[in-house]
Amino acid sequence: MNTAEKLSKRTISLHWLIAVGMIGSLFFGIYVEDLPKSPEAGQLIGLHKSIGLLVLTFALLRIANTFATGLPSPLTPAAQWQLTLAKGIHMLLLAGTILMPISGMIMSVGDGHSLAFFGIELIAKIPKNELMGQVGHVIHGLGGNIILAAIAIHVAGALKHSLLEKDGTMKRILGKSI
Repeated sequence: MNTAEKLSKRTISLHWLIAVGMIGSLFFGIYVEDLPKSPEAGQLIGLHKSIGLLVLTFALLRIANTFATGLPSPLTPAAQWQLTLAKGIHMLLLAGTILMPISGMIMSVGDGHSLAFFGIELIAKIPKNELMGQVGHVIHGLGGNIILAAIAIHVAGALKHSLLEKDGTMKRILGKSI
């Protein structure tokens, strides 16, 4: 159960699993995007897709958990614009954890590729659908940039709480009582 002083182990675990998965997948995606086409690059892209599906699974669990427990309460008073920004960033990050994997699936299937999860085919290869592939590319590319900016703002907010306000927000997300 989440309280103002302490977050549940489930909330903390899902936060960090998704944080590592999303950040890793974003940078890994940037890396594999620039590789020349080869069987090895194809395997790395397959790994990127599988990580995305894992992130999607954990994100769905996190969203269900957030609906059940709500967003964490701020520990210190803040101006309304800061509270609105923080809530907006949290919502954007939650939405991004859903939209990035789904747009990646749309892009992949639209480009005529199958979709596999660590080698287990989930969606068979279908004929290329150019519009579907382009929509997936645009959402995935733009979404990646938006999520990177949202992560930077989220980290800046966490540093503000930790270094300036010293209010225990970082302790709370690390599983320590404040």
